[in-house]
Amino acid sequence: MAPDHEKACIACRNAKALKAKKEDGNKAFREGNYKLAYELYTEARGIDHNNIKTNAKLYCNRGMVNSKLRKLDDAIEDCTNAVKLDDTYIKAYLRRAQCYMDTEQYEEAVRDYEKVYQTEKTKEHKQLLKNAQLELKKSKRKDYYKILGVDKNASEDEIKKAYRKRALMHHPDRHSGATAEVQKEEEKKFKEVGEAFTILSDPKKKTSL
Repeated sequence: MAPDHEKACIACRNAKALKAKKEDGNKAFREGNYKLAYELYTEARGIDHNNIKTNAKLYCNRGMVNSKLRKLDDAIEDCTNAVKLDDTYIKAYLRRAQCYMDTEQYEEAVRDYEKVYQTEKTKEHKQLLKNAQLELKKSKRKDYYKILGVDKNASEDEIKKAYRKRALMHHPDRHSGATAEVQKEEEKKFKEVGEAFTILSDPKKKTSL
């Protein structure tokens, strides 16, 4: 409206360029061209640092691109930058929480879902929080398959074979000449191996894992 107002003209020009670049990035994303979308969102980020809300969306959009590319740590970083710019940005918290779930960082996921649910108490958000809390609880349990070094679909014979191998590896007699600290650690592992075999060789206990 005021062609001679230099600051207004610059702001208007930046806003138009930012909007156009963001829309180009959205188009590339919808078409599945994630590499191009990433480049366009990154370029858009450099157009107008004063446009806080739009830059937060750009970070969040780029986070989605990174999650599609399975660059989950980068996606988390982008979403973190988004909420730094706009701490009310629900979509960014949800996106980051999903990335935390995918990388088994359940405590962080619970924290983000709690933040979301406190802001928007919907059934969907409540369920997401419950799922994250359940996974966190499960993650704190001992992973008996990992202790024996077998796959979760291992057969009875494979479990027995793995038990014998690990039990022999950590048997106290094998470490009688080691330091007291090493002996204590190996004894602990030997007991865990026995516990793991007891659980995994019992069909009822195994199904409850």
